[in-house]
Amino acid sequence: MRRILLFLLLLALLPSADAAEKSGGRVWVIPVREDVMTPLKFVVRRGVKDAIENKADLLILDMDTNGGRVDVTQEIIAILGEFKGKTATFVNSKAFSAGAFIAFATQQIYMAEGSVIGAAAPIIMGPNGPAELSESIEAKMVSALKAQVRTVAEKNGHNVQVVEAMIDRSTEVKIGDKVLNEKGKILTLTNREAEQEYGEPAKKLLSAGTVGSIEEVAARMGFGDSAPVRVQPLGAERLATWLTALSPILLMIGVVGIYIEMKTPGFGLPGVVGIVAFALYFLGSYIAGLAGLEWIAIFILGLALFMVELFIFPGTIAIGLAGAVLMIAALVMAMVDLYPGPFQAPSMAQLQRPLLNVFIAFFGSAIAIAMLSQVLPRTPIFRRLVSQTASGVHSTEAHVQEQESFLGLEGAAVSPLRPGGKAQFGKAVHDVVTQGMHLPKGARVRVIGRSGPELVVEEISA
Repeated sequence: MRRILLFLLLLALLPSADAAEKSGGRVWVIPVREDVMTPLKFVVRRGVKDAIENKADLLILDMDTNGGRVDVTQEIIAILGEFKGKTATFVNSKAFSAGAFIAFATQQIYMAEGSVIGAAAPIIMGPNGPAELSESIEAKMVSALKAQVRTVAEKNGHNVQVVEAMIDRSTEVKIGDKVLNEKGKILTLTNREAEQEYGEPAKKLLSAGTVGSIEEVAARMGFGDSAPVRVQPLGAERLATWLTALSPILLMIGVVGIYIEMKTPGFGLPGVVGIVAFALYFLGSYIAGLAGLEWIAIFILGLALFMVELFIFPGTIAIGLAGAVLMIAALVMAMVDLYPGPFQAPSMAQLQRPLLNVFIAFFGSAIAIAMLSQVLPRTPIFRRLVSQTASGVHSTEAHVQEQESFLGLEGAAVSPLRPGGKAQFGKAVHDVVTQGMHLPKGARVRVIGRSGPELVVEEISA
């Protein structure tokens, strides 16, 4: 447990940007230096949120990519739209395909000497490489993609003809009498071609100029006196891809693990597994840039209140209910993509996937718990899953035998039974459960059996 808490503390201290530069920086630099896949989305999201939180004025994408998935590209473009300051892309080597689309989503594009941008026609990858598309499918894909990219290009003042010629081989680029791209070709531009001026009045084709560094981009944008703050990938974004995809399963393991731990004496493997599953759930959310550590704190607070209800003030309901609400809220909100600023209630679109994950997890947990409660106590695994001591005195096997010796004994409920609670038999207090009846504190009860570690009781009629 101590190691897990230390691990979470270290997460809180992980730098998302160079701490030494953070205090005076107004320029944030996000690397786009790999294929446009889900891990890159996590880096961009975290960087944009960090820039917003620190009130950055300029966001620069440091780009060198061969492209990637269209759906991830669309999500990255939407994420960039959350930043309200100035934006720019520095193409330091290449911005092919999806990289070009992302560059169009920034207000200015600068290119390094010898860099290229373009070749953005959509393709479908098959098991043996790019698959050939039929004319109808290609036409549909190109039409939809052109409309989406054209929207962001127009918003940022880029030449729409140039943008479309990088996507659609049927687009001709002609300015005045000069044909810059013939029909049947996909446009790709070098840095020198992209910065040429055409038309009346003269306007650069695509690039705002050839530069040698990020610092020069910042200076051209009017922020030469600010040291750029570079967002650093954590190196675990690929892990987060799996953790977020498996979040319902992690929640199921967490719920079932904690439930088994509560129903067995001592503290053993189920509790450890449950805690680790919840920790991985929140870790995936953190690395993905979805939520900070505040929701982990809220979850721990909710769990603490729930434990207080169970073991210190049983039957009060309000404390346990408040704890359950906090835990569920933390599990949902940890997967909601909220951005820094005044708190706004998340929309149903934002809540849809987190709520679905939690519902799947809880429904699956209920089925698993129902099955385990019937099967697990009768298996040899039961003794291995739980701690071999109960409060350092009894073994699990001895504890079960002791419970069986209580058959027929009478006692009194020391907490309300709804239907579970606690009852006293002689000087000993035990966890008990009725057969569905709700009994008040002080009710006389008799032991008629057991369910796992709990004694099954019935009310003694007056």
